[in-house]
Amino acid sequence: MQVVLKENVESLGKAGDVLKVADGYARNYLIPKKLAIEANNKSVKALEQEQKHILLRADREKKKAEILVEQMKGVTCTISCRVGEQEKLFGSVTAKDIEQSLAAQGIEVDRKMIMLDEPIKSTGDFPVKIRIQPGITAEVKVVVVAENQE
Repeated sequence: MQVVLKENVESLGKAGDVLKVADGYARNYLIPKKLAIEANNKSVKALEQEQKHILLRADREKKKAEILVEQMKGVTCTISCRVGEQEKLFGSVTAKDIEQSLAAQGIEVDRKMIMLDEPIKSTGDFPVKIRIQPGITAEVKVVVVAENQE
């Protein structure tokens, strides 16, 4: 049976591929889970039209991402925290803290985009990468300073 994939299927192919699969696999798995539709002239043309819209949307999002990367060039996030002995923080600086610092500067990013291997637990300067889209990353400088304790 010929099917057109609507979504990426790991063991089969990418969205938009027209494939020949076993009848039972198509009827019992792919079509009920809305991963594919039966290939005919109407469905192939509809999918081509949908792919054009997807490409346009992806292009717009890529342009937005590039603008965001330009905004982030040279941005420094200064975060003040309580510090104990040997410049160790009480707690740590997490992606949420960096997100709030960027939002205060007018840059909106989701904390899931901030790539921290582990939370920052000492004072100093740290480069932090932000994945805006797959393949597009920006880097910001995070400065952790001691909070004035009075």
